[in-house]
Amino acid sequence: MTVTKPMVGGVRIAIDRGGTFTDVWASLPGKPDVVLKLLSVDPGNYADAPTEGIRRVLSLYQGREIPRGVPLPKDDLEFIRMGTTVATNALLERKGTKHAFLVTKGFRDLLKIGYQSRPRLFDLNIVKPDVLYADAREIDERVTIEGFDEDLDGLFKSDNEIPGVLVRGSSGDMIRILKPLDEAAVRQTLRELRSQGYDTVAVCLAHAYVFPAHESRIEEWALEEGFTHVSCSSSVAAKMIKMVPRGGSSSADAYLTPEIKKYLSGFSKGFQGGNLDGVRCDFMQSDGGLVSHDRFSGLRGILSGPAGGVVGYARTSYDDHTKTPVVGFDMGGTSTDVSRYGGNFEHVFESNTAGVTIQSPQLDINTVAAGGGSILFWRNGLFIVGPESASSHPGPACYRKGGPLTVTDANLFLGRLIPHFFPKIFGENENQPLDVEIVKKKFIAMTDEINRDTGKSLSPEEVACGFLDVANEAMCRPIRALTEGKGYDIANHNLAVFGGAGGQHACEIARTLKISTIVIHKLSSILSAYGMALADVVQEAQEPMNERYNETSRGRLEERLSKLQLVVRERLMGQGIREKSITYEMYLNMRYQGTETSIMVLKPADGDFKGQFKKIHMREFSFVFPDEKAIYVDDVRVRGIGASEREDWEGEQLGEQLRTFNFQPVSSKLVERMVPVYFQNTGYKQTPVLVLESLLPGLSIDGPAVIIDQTQTLVVAPGAVAKVLRSHIVIDIISNSTATIEQPAVVDHIQLSVFGHRFMSIAEQMGRALQKTAVSLNIKERLDFSCALFGPQGDLVANAPHVPVHLGSMSYAVKYQHELHKGKLCQGDVLVANHPESGGSHLPDITVITPIFEKTGSTVAFYVASRGHHTDIGGLGGTSMPPNSTELWQEGAAIRSFKLIHKGVFDEKGITDILLSPGDYPGCTGSRHIQDNISDLKAQIAANHKGMVLVQALIEEYTLPVVQMYMGAIQSNAELAVRSYLLDTLSRLGPHLSAVDQMDNGTLVKLTVDISKDGSATFDFTGTGVEMLSNINAPPAITHSAIIYTLRLLIGTDIPLNQGCLSPIHVIIPKGSFLNPSAGPAVCAGNTQTSQRLVDVILRAFRAAAASQGCMNCIGFFGEGGTDSTGQKLKGYAYAFGETICGGSGATAAQDGASGVHTHMTNTRITDVESLEKRYPVILREFAIREGTGGKGYHHGGNGVVRDIECRAPLSFSVITERRSVPPYGMEGGDDGERGANYWVRKAQNEQGADEWRWVNMGSKNMVRMQAGDRCVIHTPGGGGWGYAGAAGDTTGHAEGRSQNTLVEYPRASGSVSAYDAAQQASN
Repeated sequence: MTVTKPMVGGVRIAIDRGGTFTDVWASLPGKPDVVLKLLSVDPGNYADAPTEGIRRVLSLYQGREIPRGVPLPKDDLEFIRMGTTVATNALLERKGTKHAFLVTKGFRDLLKIGYQSRPRLFDLNIVKPDVLYADAREIDERVTIEGFDEDLDGLFKSDNEIPGVLVRGSSGDMIRILKPLDEAAVRQTLRELRSQGYDTVAVCLAHAYVFPAHESRIEEWALEEGFTHVSCSSSVAAKMIKMVPRGGSSSADAYLTPEIKKYLSGFSKGFQGGNLDGVRCDFMQSDGGLVSHDRFSGLRGILSGPAGGVVGYARTSYDDHTKTPVVGFDMGGTSTDVSRYGGNFEHVFESNTAGVTIQSPQLDINTVAAGGGSILFWRNGLFIVGPESASSHPGPACYRKGGPLTVTDANLFLGRLIPHFFPKIFGENENQPLDVEIVKKKFIAMTDEINRDTGKSLSPEEVACGFLDVANEAMCRPIRALTEGKGYDIANHNLAVFGGAGGQHACEIARTLKISTIVIHKLSSILSAYGMALADVVQEAQEPMNERYNETSRGRLEERLSKLQLVVRERLMGQGIREKSITYEMYLNMRYQGTETSIMVLKPADGDFKGQFKKIHMREFSFVFPDEKAIYVDDVRVRGIGASEREDWEGEQLGEQLRTFNFQPVSSKLVERMVPVYFQNTGYKQTPVLVLESLLPGLSIDGPAVIIDQTQTLVVAPGAVAKVLRSHIVIDIISNSTATIEQPAVVDHIQLSVFGHRFMSIAEQMGRALQKTAVSLNIKERLDFSCALFGPQGDLVANAPHVPVHLGSMSYAVKYQHELHKGKLCQGDVLVANHPESGGSHLPDITVITPIFEKTGSTVAFYVASRGHHTDIGGLGGTSMPPNSTELWQEGAAIRSFKLIHKGVFDEKGITDILLSPGDYPGCTGSRHIQDNISDLKAQIAANHKGMVLVQALIEEYTLPVVQMYMGAIQSNAELAVRSYLLDTLSRLGPHLSAVDQMDNGTLVKLTVDISKDGSATFDFTGTGVEMLSNINAPPAITHSAIIYTLRLLIGTDIPLNQGCLSPIHVIIPKGSFLNPSAGPAVCAGNTQTSQRLVDVILRAFRAAAASQGCMNCIGFFGEGGTDSTGQKLKGYAYAFGETICGGSGATAAQDGASGVHTHMTNTRITDVESLEKRYPVILREFAIREGTGGKGYHHGGNGVVRDIECRAPLSFSVITERRSVPPYGMEGGDDGERGANYWVRKAQNEQGADEWRWVNMGSKNMVRMQAGDRCVIHTPGGGGWGYAGAAGDTTGHAEGRSQNTLVEYPRASGSVSAYDAAQQASN
């Protein structure tokens, strides 16, 4: 590469090419800065918007018009910096390069299955993202990690390399080559693909992050065979463990990088000589750093534009003197991006972008489906904003293209947008102003409908204001998650607002979050472009490690960091960066032994990585382990920064000006006009309109006021003061208290919608507190927990996250304790329970319940509760979910009711005795992890305390009668939605519905549903089989959970999930049936298996869907190891692993079922092959879709999968499954899905003495002791088909319009908040 030496002191141009507009900022020597806004696509005038922008800038600088089509001169250019949506749009629109995907044998469906969880929990018609590749081919090669983390006895410890068998990987791990590459076979595959027209290929092989040799050789052979682009996962991704995101990264790079190169080739031809030689042209990457145009890749440029915005506000709004962190709020037309900057850029390394899981450093940007174009709905008595968007076509109602009412229309209607200052570009011919009249008519019509439904007399202005309140509350929730979810106090931040719509919402957002200072840069509407002008050139290098952090390893780690520093130094200098301009950030990716929660730790000034790790761990998770707990380093990373030449950042100028300016009130002479603007609590107020260009630094403007410039409108609300600085507007929120609502006699439906968000926010914040403070993997990492708020009688108000099997059941646990202890509880009491008869689901799910008293302390006003899955509570053979249990005592400690805390005193001895008590029974042990149990129980108590504090604050703000009134109203709202659905069902299907199915042992599940004319229904399970000598008995709470989940599924829209959903439902479950067993029978599989069958039966009764796989396919293995202080072998299991496995979903009248996906009452993620093999002595031989296992029909059922696990050491395998005898049924003439099967596959010798595989069916529930070399092979069921195959049409009675929309809209950026939400939905 030729090192570019640009002209110093020349023209500097920064460009953000967005989806609709291209923003241009330019610095011209001796002239004012230039700001341009162009349409990104305008073929009638120019071929490429960035080229056109550069042409206009150079024409202004040279004082002469450079004609279009003439190659642009390069002599005056110092630099061009660009962000582009080329990669983003190609990904969102699925318009990238056709390519093939080469993957290790057994994993052809790696990216189709992904982590197996469905994208949206309550979709009846599951829509999975399409894969990017056009063809997948398996490569017959295999390597694995030789050692494993749980190897207590050093069985696989080896330091000696054996060429071709054992080699050392880049992390220091020993790699065993199980099957070497076959060059002839690989070349044959490559030639076949070339003959089919492929010239681009992506490669992802198992463990290539530490052993890239096989991928590298395939790349060499592919280039020799004529491929023009090869994306290897070991080079394009972040070189971190996990095959799924690395495979997604290689495919995304193959899909996008050729498109980027194609664009750059065309862009370069617009310059003299047809190239960019001699021009410093850099592109913004997703990590917030620039890279030379010839090193820019599609994978690293997915968030190119949004990253520029983050750099922009970080450089212009963060004052290094005060070090006040900043929340970025970028509100656009269809969505809002939120992020945080506290002195260092915050990155995520695995994200789901446009439905593709990728592993690449990206700024932690989180997209919320709420923007100016978000559509306003009145639905089921609630004000609802989005997530649907009017986009730019047809756009908001005011655009004159027949669009619906949106957030933009609400701002226009209330006077917060002023049509006079907008260009006349609307309507069919794009020559008319914004249409205020149609907006007024639509708001009047909507207000009439709301008033008819509610009997109220709201004004259209109150309705519009109400929708803005709901939109603002929705946008605040992810901001809280981004800050408070990481241990930061949101009130200690400033709010940096940019994007076209942000200025109208800034004051209300800040007030809601109790933020006192808003910072708006004068270029905020083009801040992404301006941010690129301020950005640094960045290069990163990262390598995997497997080191325990201690004094011995520190030297080796420093050596690795030094080597990586040399790598990034060379890359930066190769891009023309001077050595003296380079700084380095050194990182270690650290975690505690036995956990998967790693933290990327920046080297602190004192060099103490361990101390810094503990400091961050304490802030984010509120605890640290004792010093003897080992800390491991998984990765070393160096970020080299070629610093921008600008040293005096505007953020520091901002702080200096605020401290030194003597602000004077703005003169009335500067008021452009007075307009009426509507504000909540004050109504219409005559409000001055000021033009930003006319405001000199040092002026202050009391709210209300409207400040406008060419591209944005800023609303300064009453009780706020705007201060004008040289480059900023700073708004101080003087009054940060919200008005207390007087005690109204009737419900305000605007406040009802806001209270819905507030109640859910309490449950969500409880959940984050629990996840932060828990120590066990199940709660902390698998997020197998729920937190909820309940009324004074124990009725559910709000539940988060939505673990389906917890939805209805927690309420019964709270109600049981409420009735048991009525009038006997006092402040400081905390209760604990898990027994099936006291509202439990199965024993490992322990519920902690805290009463919240009203002020006098005599009456319970609310309850809060948290339910968490405790892996070990004792049980038969050392497991709390034994496949062969028949009695409840075999499944661990059972607690009907216990005061964990009484009057503030924690009863540690009492709970310890309970958890050890299973050891008194034959063949059983007590819990072997008492300290983990107690730590997690304390975390649940802390989560409840968080909920109590938030409820008390809500009561303080609104008064107890008001809060309880809205609690009842939100429950009534859910009841209304359910009654409406049942009345619709009555009109379509009649008053009597019924269904029957059977468990694998022949026991019937029988249901009749009788729907009444008032929208109520009786669900009668009379005729269901009696309780069993088995563990698939299910307590009544499970049935209620299945009903509430299925009703939400059938309704198909977002409704509050609370007790109101069950208010119109009368449930009859005969005592003594296996759905309402006595106190003694085992129940552990009722939670996992029977719950699934119940959902299928309810859906069958409503004729909504064919059966899904009807099983969670629970599989676990247990290994021995370790010795005591005398050298004796430890009893019991040293380690345990468990997971649930996906299958096929049932087809519906609307579409085919989905393959390889979790359904209904579970949505857990599958363990990635590389994580599995690094931690345990197993080899995952195959994980793929079982083609043809879905039932045939007009719509086919989804296919099940095969998961084939080989033992490398003796292991005991446990399976708890269903649908091994009774197939998933088809509907309306569709065929049944294929049954599942569980196999023990072992090597045996045939009569000739040769080895062969012997297949043994394990049955649906069993535990088998397997030896090294044995395999456990699970075949999961497919889903049933719908309708006759080949039928001309569908004439079933399922309601039209109740199917989910199959067009999937993906968020632009999915950072840490989205990752947390997805993990919540993938928990059970």
